[in-house]
Amino acid sequence: MKLLYIVPKIKNAGGVARVLSIKANYFIENFGYEVHILSQNEETDLSFYNFNSKVVFHNMILKGNTFQFLKSYTKEVKQKIKQINPDVILVADNGLKAFVFPFIIKTKTPIVFECHGSKFIEEQSQKTNLLSKLIQKLKYRFKDFAVRRFTKIVALSDESLQEWNVENGVVIPNPSWIQTKNFTDLKNKKVITAARNSYEKGLDRLLLIWKKAGEKHPDWTLDIYTDDIESLEKKAISLGIKSGINYFKFVNNIEENYLEASIYAMTSRTEGFPMVLLEAMALGLPCIAYDCPIGPRTIITNAENGFLIHDNNEEMFVEKLSFLIENEEVRSKFSLNAKKTSQQFNIDKVMKMWETFLENLNLGNSF
Repeated sequence: MKLLYIVPKIKNAGGVARVLSIKANYFIENFGYEVHILSQNEETDLSFYNFNSKVVFHNMILKGNTFQFLKSYTKEVKQKIKQINPDVILVADNGLKAFVFPFIIKTKTPIVFECHGSKFIEEQSQKTNLLSKLIQKLKYRFKDFAVRRFTKIVALSDESLQEWNVENGVVIPNPSWIQTKNFTDLKNKKVITAARNSYEKGLDRLLLIWKKAGEKHPDWTLDIYTDDIESLEKKAISLGIKSGINYFKFVNNIEENYLEASIYAMTSRTEGFPMVLLEAMALGLPCIAYDCPIGPRTIITNAENGFLIHDNNEEMFVEKLSFLIENEEVRSKFSLNAKKTSQQFNIDKVMKMWETFLENLNLGNSF
């Protein structure tokens, strides 16, 4: 089978790139599929994650205003579909152009929208005036209308699928890819997080939390792996945080860094199905996260393998984080349950779901 993935970026250190590297490699190495990935404006970039050498990368250069951008996008995609002649097209993009896709690309090839984020994802804080609210409402309604034009939508959880309320949807979670017998011993006085420094990922909220939790526990440190250290560090200094945080650039093999920590913290404003939580749990890390739309609650069971905090309840987050810091016995209990949780998303099990889905789709079966 020949697959064509269409994504904004694939060579960066983002979660979608991580997931697609895992799945693309598995498709090739276990099912013998041919995998093509079309991204934009990444002509000379090297891949951050390790892709099988048989993955075929394609790049489209898109520039100009919205009209010029969309015109080039349509032309480039049509050319690649004609050149590659895929059996299935998978669109993994949270941007509005993804929802325009089924209107501008006319093909008999099945088109799948692979949903990696909440329907309500935003790249920046939204204005509250009447016009802004109206535009936002129209945007969500357009998404609802457009998603029904895809052959299928693959959501990462039941909660995600419920956001879209469609009849053409199926649920296939992200796979837990880490297979190891090494687990954190929970002895190091260290909290860890890994996320882009973007509005969506909410590292600014984590700084506010750590300002209080760090002052209460000065012998603990927070390690942040991110893409924009400079602006994040400036933000911390502006908050009066001058110590207790270590900043690092993203690393490929972050599992080694998870093993050196005792707690994983997430403060995203929206999520899809956060791979970092699965990775952390696979290595025995108890997790604490805001119960944002929509991913953390699929993975974290409150007070069993971690803590889910009502979204934006900063005081409760500080309280529960401090509780985990102070109680090694609770961390150990959560750690055992976290390992069991990660096993529910075993990569072989999840990829078998993908194989069945794609084979049925290619045969034109209804399911």
